[in-house]
Amino acid sequence: MSAPRVRSRPDLRRQRRQRAHGCWNHLIVAPLWPKHGVNLGTMLRTCDAVGACLAVPRRPWVPDALAQGNTLRRRQCVHWIDGRVDTWLDRQRAGGSAVIGVELTDESIRLADLPAARRRTVIVLGHESDGIPPEGLERVDLTVEIPMVGTGHSLNVAVAGSLVLYKLAGLS
Repeated sequence: MSAPRVRSRPDLRRQRRQRAHGCWNHLIVAPLWPKHGVNLGTMLRTCDAVGACLAVPRRPWVPDALAQGNTLRRRQCVHWIDGRVDTWLDRQRAGGSAVIGVELTDESIRLADLPAARRRTVIVLGHESDGIPPEGLERVDLTVEIPMVGTGHSLNVAVAGSLVLYKLAGLS
């Protein structure tokens, strides 16, 4: 059996999109209570990979965190949230979007059972320590959990968000 052939960078460039995608407005990942700026840049990278957008609250430190954490050369799709995030979530639901929270609840479905998104979907991510606060959980249609066999309580928010994005995009 021969070893797998690794694709070269020129091969990858020819196979992939030459320009950054615009706003497809289909998958929106929303870390609405961010704690660590590095996670925002990581989420931007995943958004680029799956054709999603990032929605973040307009806080003084967030633009710098996005600029430092984004290792891609091109500008990514960022939706800025002005004002209260609960009001923003209400508008998303009223507009027909599915709102999915990534959280451990008694009603959570397993990530493996989550179907690909068939309509505009907002993925809500909570605070790294405290999760999604009650005012956020009241506004989700569904919660999804990522089963774990280790001793940790949860994954890093950027890792968890990335796994859910790939699943909803139909890429896993």
